[in-house]
Amino acid sequence: MIKHIVMWTLKDEAEGAGKAANARKMKQLLSALPPLIPVIRELEVGLDVFAANPACDVVLYTAFDTRADLDAYQAHPEHQKVVGFVKQVAATRSVVDYEI
Repeated sequence: MIKHIVMWTLKDEAEGAGKAANARKMKQLLSALPPLIPVIRELEVGLDVFAANPACDVVLYTAFDTRADLDAYQAHPEHQKVVGFVKQVAATRSVVDYEI
């Protein structure tokens, strides 16, 4: 199984909205993907609630059966729609993929 974790820090304002609103929209968009992309085995989106330092505003945890499934997810048109929004609102991005 492949685990894919992404963490973002968002811009204070982007796409006509503040950081909190964009974080909520990211969560909504990402959470809608599993029924659209069958290779997703698990998906969880979290928003920072304790203002950690250093902070990330949004975290995505996903699991896939294989590397090929992760690649298919990343290339999927529905995922790419979300990526388009995320690129507009994110200031930084960190990612880790690992196999268990």
